[in-house]
Amino acid sequence: MRKQSVEQIGVCSWSLQATGPRDLAKKVNALGLKKVQLGLTPHRDDPGAWDGVQETLAESGIEIVSGMYSTVGEDYTTPETIRRTGGVVPDEHWEDNLELARITAAKAKAMGLSGANAHAGFLPHDPKDPDFDKLSMRVATLAEVFGASGVTLYLETGQETAQTLLAFLGEMKERGVNNVAVNFDPANMILYDMDDPIEALRVLVPHVRQVHVKDAKRTRVKGQWGEEVVVGTGEVDWVAFVRILAEADFTGHYIFEREAGADRVGDIAQGIRALTAAMKQVAG
Repeated sequence: MRKQSVEQIGVCSWSLQATGPRDLAKKVNALGLKKVQLGLTPHRDDPGAWDGVQETLAESGIEIVSGMYSTVGEDYTTPETIRRTGGVVPDEHWEDNLELARITAAKAKAMGLSGANAHAGFLPHDPKDPDFDKLSMRVATLAEVFGASGVTLYLETGQETAQTLLAFLGEMKERGVNNVAVNFDPANMILYDMDDPIEALRVLVPHVRQVHVKDAKRTRVKGQWGEEVVVGTGEVDWVAFVRILAEADFTGHYIFEREAGADRVGDIAQGIRALTAAMKQVAG
């Protein structure tokens, strides 16, 4: 079992709502962190990558450890709207999203990054569904684009069950795609009311290269969003979460993602305390 450490903790650039590179560095420093996942394309209300951001962060000893590829046209109003508009599912945005992938992959390569997150969109639960094949082809195409830049594509979890994602990863292997892995986000499983995050992690952990540290409470009304909350105050069992990763000798990063709340730095700081307490408990 590999001890999980504070050195593995980082934060998503878009979660800090920074106005530019220096503001981002200031907020990361305020959290006492040295690792960032950087939005390489506009990520909802995030302006994306800025000129000189890598150099500015480096001045504070902050490393960019992975990137984020975002797609156009996503509508997060309800789980149903994102089912229709998320990731590379919509036909009308496919060419634009493919071009964005080329731009994002080039940025990742220029920054020396080896991994970038992507929302594929809702994966059909039945491999015989025609959309399963269409989505498989599109994700394989994205993987080829990123692979040419030496980048592994980290698929976000949450919009499907662990078993569905596992079947999809198997399909990627059958297509000869070897640079697709998983960014595991336990809160998404709860927000989408899709799966149990701990059981899902047990299933997917051999494929997990990075995790998002985010917490949530499940909806009581089918078809509506769950509630994102500060890490340590929701339904994720962080001790069990860390233990599964430790037992799998996980060496990747724990990246905090906060997409709600008015005090992002304060919320994430509280979450860091909860996560480090879980790490200490697991380490014994």
